[in-house]
This record gives sequence, structure tokens and C-alpha cells, in this order.
Amino acid sequence: MQTAFENPFFEFTALLALSALLGVLAIRLRQPLLIAFILVGILAGPAAFGWVQSLDKIDLLAQLGVTILLFVVGLKLDPHLVRHLGPVALATGLGQLFFTTVFGFMIALALGIGQMKAIYIAVALTFSSTIIIVKLLSDKRELDSLHGRIAIGFLIVQDIAVVIAMMVLSSVKADASLITTLLSISLRLGSALVIIVLLMRYVLPVITHTLARSQELLLLFAIAWATLLSVGGEFLGFSKEVGAFLAGFSLAATTYRDAIAARLSSLRDFLLLFFFIELGSKLEFQALGDEVTSAIIFSLFVLIGNPLIVLAIMGYMGYRKRTAFMAGLTVAQISEFSIIFIAMGIQLGHLDSSALALTTLVGLITITLSTYMILYSDHLYTWLSPWLNLFERQKPFREMQMDKSKLHSDTDVIIFGLGRYGSRLLLRLRDQGYKVLGVDFDPEVVRHMQHQSIPIQFGDAEDHDILEHLPLNDAQWVISTLYNSKVNLHLLRGLANYNYTGKTAMTVHNESDGELLKQAGVDRILYPFHNAADYAADITAQSMNDQMEKNHEQ
Repeated sequence: MQTAFENPFFEFTALLALSALLGVLAIRLRQPLLIAFILVGILAGPAAFGWVQSLDKIDLLAQLGVTILLFVVGLKLDPHLVRHLGPVALATGLGQLFFTTVFGFMIALALGIGQMKAIYIAVALTFSSTIIIVKLLSDKRELDSLHGRIAIGFLIVQDIAVVIAMMVLSSVKADASLITTLLSISLRLGSALVIIVLLMRYVLPVITHTLARSQELLLLFAIAWATLLSVGGEFLGFSKEVGAFLAGFSLAATTYRDAIAARLSSLRDFLLLFFFIELGSKLEFQALGDEVTSAIIFSLFVLIGNPLIVLAIMGYMGYRKRTAFMAGLTVAQISEFSIIFIAMGIQLGHLDSSALALTTLVGLITITLSTYMILYSDHLYTWLSPWLNLFERQKPFREMQMDKSKLHSDTDVIIFGLGRYGSRLLLRLRDQGYKVLGVDFDPEVVRHMQHQSIPIQFGDAEDHDILEHLPLNDAQWVISTLYNSKVNLHLLRGLANYNYTGKTAMTVHNESDGELLKQAGVDRILYPFHNAADYAADITAQSMNDQMEKNHEQ
């Protein structure tokens, strides 16, 4: 068997097969794939099966994976988005970075960790995984919610911060003062940015427009550009990661950035597999065992302390406790960037391997637990809600500004969810003379409706507190166009708690959900797809009958 694994092709085949097997298990357990990939490295490394022999080849693929990851991060960082980054996301992101770094550093010192290692670990604890959070929020259909938008905003702030941290720490020299280091960074970074801005303005748009005639050639150029600037980053005294980020940022303003990002996403995920396999194969169980106590303490800080920091900042800024709580859960884990950041510190000679073992163990714990915290955030909020009043102002003015609609006492219908179906339903009922109030948790939808002078209330159907501000006593119907039967059942219980006596209608996409809501007491079940198909069939049949009658008369 050992002879077979000396063949690199056989070795890579075994690693990919094991990755696919454990990947399926991770998905069944609703865990991010990076957990499975680290476990692949541990199992395939010297601690278990001993399959990993071609470390140089795996290391090369791992470096390419990290390069593409940073390139894609920079690619998605639209300069217009950076300019218009919301003050709330900016303040929350910077506040969380500052307080997490300070408290993390103090905890590290209290555990007897040296200053340089404490700095690296404290900074690593501030980064949350954009990839994991976007995936989880997307699965829960909460990317467009208020807390989802704020979370994505301060995750962007974190992405910028990690690059700056890499720049600073990769430039630190033992014999250089802080002022000299900062001046050196500023000079080199300024020179690099001037060159990149000129390229963005005059060269790259022409090149990408020419290459876009072939999607394969455009992709090849993107990878070549990422690796070229990675080498340039090292040449300027920064890290490869910084160079790759600047390469992506230089293409972020082009028309083709989304197409490039979409094509690179699968390649990024595939190559990152080898980074985590390499990481897992290098972990020593003795080193992990020595760091268990510290890892548990840091994990508790990340799982509990980070969300509390966000809760406090957002509460102070005038947000309701539920919005702050949901946004806070998104920082209850460290990211792949944290591990990459620590690995960079080891390459620079600032850290020993124990820091990587500690960070990886914290990552495994926090990513695993925070995934379930986010997936079951509604139940968690219901349980913790009485203790969260401390983080909410008496008047959460920032969200109350979204509640500008005049809630008429003679409201006939309240509609939850103003997507394409819900907004169309609202407008048609208004055209028929009914007074309709809309409720939606997407702040952009709220603003759009307000500009059209349509009565709308900002709120989430899963937040029973919003029901207190609705004219339930006068509404004849409450209609939910939300697809999720669990959310609809939660809303139904909330209406019962507030003694709503009118009728209810809720949308479903399948018969089983319809039966479930009927048994729960919903008066009318709406089947948007069925009704649309029935209507299309009726008008098509009517048109065919009319044509047949016309032909018959002729």
C-alpha cells in the first residue's frame, strides 16, 4: 500500500475521494466543507493513514488556492461600494475589530502568551468567514434582511482589515522602529496604488474588453494577473496574499468582474481544499493537546464575546435587539483568513507552529458551533430575548425611522412579504379600493415603497415585537406571501398571542405545507405557482376554443 501512495496521482485520487466522502458527511451535518477538508488532512497525514507524501505539490496548490481566494475578495470589493459603505456597517465593523483585538490581546497575555503571538492571535480572532456567512444567510433567505445587509457590510470591513493587517505585519522587522515601518509601508503601498489606479483607468479596461471575446482567455488572464501581482507583492516586501488582493481590486471596476468571479469560485474552492488538507496533515496531536485549554477560552470569547460586542455597538446606534442579535451571530466564528493570517506569521518567522495549532482548534470549535447558532438563531433569540433588553435603547430610533408609515385605523389588509408576488397583490388590492399595509424586512423594499407613498412597515414576520405596532384590531385579513412554512407558523402563533380575530391567508409551494397550515388554522391557502399555471392553462384553452369556433364558422 505504501508503494502505491508513492505515486502522486494515486495519492491525489485517494485525497479527493476521501474529501468527497467527508464532504457529504459535513453537508448532512450542515457544516461548512472546510471542517471536512481539515479532517481529511488529519486523517491522510502522519497522525493517521500517512497517505500524504507529495507535500511540495500540495503546498503549491495550496498557495494557488490562497492566491485565488484573496484575488476573488479583491474582485468583489467594488470601489463604489467602498465609497458608499454604510456608516452603520463601518462603525460596527471597526468597533468589533477594535474591541475584539483589545480583549483578545488581554486574554492572550493573561494566558501567558508572548506579545507577538498575542497580537497575531488577537487579530486573527476578529475575522469572520464571509464565504460561510453568505452561504448560511443565503440558505435562510436572509441576505436581503436588515441584519443580513449590515452583516455583509461589516464583513467587507473585515476583509479590508485583514489585508491591511497582512501588509503591516509582513513589513515588521525586528530592527526597525514602528515609525520607520509605517513610513515604509505607506511609501510602498502608495507607489503600488498609483500604478494600479493608472492601470485601472487606462490599461485594464482595454485588455479585459479585448480578452472578453473568449471567456476561457479572460479566465486565463485573471489567474495570470493574480499570480503576477502576488509575485509583485513579495517583491515590494508585502505578502503574496496582499498582491493577489490588489490584483483583484484592480479589476473590480471592470464590466467583467462578476463573470470572472463566478468562473473562479469553483476553482478557488477546489484549490483551497489542498490548503486545508496541508494544514490538517501538518497538525500534531501533541501540539493540539497542549492548546486545548487556551482554545476553549478563546472559543468562548469568540462565540459569546464577539456577538455581545456587536450587540452593544448596534444597540447604542439605535437598532432593535433582534436585529443586533442576528447580526452579532455572524461574528461568532473565526474564518479561513484567520488560519491563513497565522500561517503567514509562521512563514515570516514571527510565530511557531503552536500558534497555528491553537488557531485551527479555535476555528474548528467556533465554525462548528456557530453554524448551528445561525441556523437555529430564531429559537436561540426566543430563549435569550428577556436577557437582551440591556442592549436595546428605550427607543431604537434608527429602525423606528424606517417605520414612517401612517398606520390608519381602518386598514383592511396587512401583507407580509413584498416580493414580486406580494407587491403585485398589494397594488391590485389597492386598485380595488381596499386599504392595505405592507410589511417587509428588506430596507431597500421599504424605501422604494415609501417613495411611492405606499403604506409600509419595516419588520420581520419572525419578530413578534413588530406585531405590537400593527393595526391588528381593525384588519380583516393578514396575508403572508412568505415561502417558509415554519416562518408562517411562527407568525400565526404571534397573531394568536396578540388576540388577532380576523382571517389569515398564507402562500405555500407544495401540498404538504398547505395541509400543515390548514391544520394550524389558516383560513385560506394560496398556491402562487398552481394558480398561475391554472390561469395560463385557462386562457390558453379559451384562446384555442375561440380559434376553433372561428375556423368552424368559416
